[in-house]
Amino acid sequence: MIDDIEATGRLQAQIEAALPLPARPTPELLEMLRQQSPAMKLAPSCRIVALSYAGDEGGIVCKLDFGADETGHAAYVSLTHLRFDPRLPMARAIEDYQVRRVERLRQA
Repeated sequence: MIDDIEATGRLQAQIEAALPLPARPTPELLEMLRQQSPAMKLAPSCRIVALSYAGDEGGIVCKLDFGADETGHAAYVSLTHLRFDPRLPMARAIEDYQVRRVERLRQA
């Protein structure tokens, strides 16, 4: 099992209560999104507007809003591909989830 279901559920509930939540996509994620959807207007920051849990294989998945995109395109990405302001009250819990998930995926 990659995710601790109880801890992941608590984190998901905490994030959902704070939506929309500001985030920064990693440079690698931005490049991948540019390649997949050239028409999508991307910025170095975005907002998480919805969450879902994709099981052990996908983890917490976030729907992103880049603010200026009216093309109807949506980006759904793993929470592990986003960075957060360290002053955010849940930033440490998110980072712990990301580190733990990446480590367990490497072991799997």
